[in-house]
Amino acid sequence: MRAGIVVAAQPGVEDLAVRAEELGLHSFWVNDTPMVHGDPFVALSLCAKATSRIRLGIGVTSPALRSAPAAASGLASLNALAPGRIICGVGTGNTARRTLGMRPTTAARLENFTVALQDLCAGRSTEYREGDRVRDIRFLHAGAHVNTADPIEFVVAALLGPKAATVAGRRGTGLISFGQLDPTAWHALHDTRRHAAQGTPRDLDSHTDSRADSYVVTSLHLLDEDEDPHGDAARDATGHLVLSLLAFAADTAADTPAFAEQLGPEEREAVRRLLDRRGTTATAPDRHTKLYPNYLGRIAPQDRDLVLPSLMNTLALVGTRDDLLARITTLEQAGVDELLIQPVIDPPTEMAQLAKLLT
Repeated sequence: MRAGIVVAAQPGVEDLAVRAEELGLHSFWVNDTPMVHGDPFVALSLCAKATSRIRLGIGVTSPALRSAPAAASGLASLNALAPGRIICGVGTGNTARRTLGMRPTTAARLENFTVALQDLCAGRSTEYREGDRVRDIRFLHAGAHVNTADPIEFVVAALLGPKAATVAGRRGTGLISFGQLDPTAWHALHDTRRHAAQGTPRDLDSHTDSRADSYVVTSLHLLDEDEDPHGDAARDATGHLVLSLLAFAADTAADTPAFAEQLGPEEREAVRRLLDRRGTTATAPDRHTKLYPNYLGRIAPQDRDLVLPSLMNTLALVGTRDDLLARITTLEQAGVDELLIQPVIDPPTEMAQLAKLLT
């Protein structure tokens, strides 16, 4: 299986991209969460100039964050710096919107956004709408300014249901999912994508990367001999994923109760403790300001008790080398093409572990 890295945009990110390329990793992604992390287009511009081979991904942008013309301009500009190496993840803006105290957009708007980006980044015109006004738009100064000749790969973020996989099937894109390590779920996503693609005419041409690869974002902790799989080191390495899920469950308990209801009693209790610890409630209008600071960052030692073994096992890869390889093989058999690790403790060391594990 191929391997890649996901990081937050910040100064010095290009040094990590260089190291990832030296280690032979396939891709390097930057989050698009505006009020939490730095700007991914700025970060990936630095990475594009510092590297020559590794693919560079936005993970993920959304019509709820950026207009199609602005996003396409950023992508095509990156494509001019790193021709044919750009991957664009698109989603409903689930996390990035909720960190603003807003709800994500709809699957229909996501699909329209994806269509527009595919068209514009391939040099075609597309329909652009603002309210009742609709216009055909396209790049007016290609060539020296942006690159619409080399293909850009598009992937749709699939989180809580089949709608995103349906969009991916209709638009011929790949899939990316966060913490989805259940092979059965991946089989279902791929079945939905294939079903949606059947008989769907797509106006994709040679300027659009037609691959439909699947990516899973997770964290990895390789156990030392006799190390506790749920000890402090393992919790620190995986806690950012677990706390992100607990924060999402806490934030959506009032408006999307179905997600929290899927959790077990111990996990629901952890959600309650998180709300108490952050000094907020599931209905407080400003709860996003309490739940999301340091989102996907290294957890505080006092929050280790919230990193439940059940959630570690669900969201992350923790085990011996043989354990990890067995789980990765199962994911590969389920159709996952690339494993994306989000390191927070010691990124260079964690990248080296990943490269060694999969080579």
